[in-house]
Amino acid sequence: MIETVKGFRDVLPPESIKRQKIRQIIEKNFKIFGFIPIETPTIEYEELVKGDNEKDSAVSDRFRLTDRGKRELALRFEFTFQLKRIFKENPDIKLPFRRYQMGYVFRDEPIEKDRYREFMQCDVDIIGDPSIKADAECLAVTDKICKELDIKYKVLINNRKLINSILQRLEITDNQNVLRELDKIAKVGEDAVKQELTRYAEKDQIIKLFKVLNNNVDYFVKEKYGGAEEVLELMKLCKQYKINAIFSPFLMRGLAYYTGNVFEGYSDDIKGSIFGGGRYDNSVGRYVNKQLPAVGNSLGRLLDLKVKAEGIKCLLISIAQDKKTIELMTNLRENSISCFMMEKVSKGLEYANSYEIPFVIFIGEDEVKKKKFKLRDMKTGKESMLSEESLIKTLE
Repeated sequence: MIETVKGFRDVLPPESIKRQKIRQIIEKNFKIFGFIPIETPTIEYEELVKGDNEKDSAVSDRFRLTDRGKRELALRFEFTFQLKRIFKENPDIKLPFRRYQMGYVFRDEPIEKDRYREFMQCDVDIIGDPSIKADAECLAVTDKICKELDIKYKVLINNRKLINSILQRLEITDNQNVLRELDKIAKVGEDAVKQELTRYAEKDQIIKLFKVLNNNVDYFVKEKYGGAEEVLELMKLCKQYKINAIFSPFLMRGLAYYTGNVFEGYSDDIKGSIFGGGRYDNSVGRYVNKQLPAVGNSLGRLLDLKVKAEGIKCLLISIAQDKKTIELMTNLRENSISCFMMEKVSKGLEYANSYEIPFVIFIGEDEVKKKKFKLRDMKTGKESMLSEESLIKTLE
């Protein structure tokens, strides 16, 4: 069958150009914030990939395969679990380890509109720093990226210790199922969640639970709930970074994974969260028999946002003047102006429109004699006769 596999896609121009621009902005800011790039294998041993958390939806949706040696393998479904192996094999890594990674991950999950089985993640993680300042750094770099991309968003913050503390005080013992139902509140509504919760808690416990959850963070701090101070500190740091952070006790992430603050970003421009992460202190140090504090954030869905991006800057159309066209084209490239040449006017203009090339330069006999070249703005249709020097300045 010669067609794209279900759940996978080709990314062609102009969408590929826009995605590349977003990746460049993300990576640039990761570096500015002092994160260092790493690369990891696409394929790992099945034992590492599944870990002890096979019930997690992302883990259970992993792609499994077997190599020629009959070894059980799997495609990576995220980057974070690979840190456990990295720290086992590289015990001398200096801490804190501020890493970023960008690449494709794979999940064999049900196909939905705008959800793919192969997708790019752009992650930052800080390993070895237990302070809430590390949590804030992961949000601060994300905030800078969103501002540069002109994305208006809000970030919701919660804390796993806080939620567990609330359930403990209410003597609700089936934490995993209760949290899983609370996580559905945005999709199915409060009434439906309350009804489902009757399977795991008494009605009076559920009433009290929702009453408690509707309090602000100051209440939880005052009443000395676990994790409340961590939320408050992160909220204060977000204010210093000028980040619009909102406390949301209904936010749940990675129920068997996160250990402290968790956060998700939302924008009106895209369905679902545009980034998400949190603190996972009990994961990375598993194979070295010690706790390695860790916090991270994943920004892959930002790539699906619609942004203005420029690919090829201009197209040169040679009208029987190849020598001068090549000379001019070389000069433009030396000034970091992306371009290439074609020969037929009508075909060239059609091509420029198709690939959203903003400028076309015509090089004919008259232009060569006058040492001025016709520049057409493809958006407005306006044409100007410019010297080579003026042409470079205009295009720069």
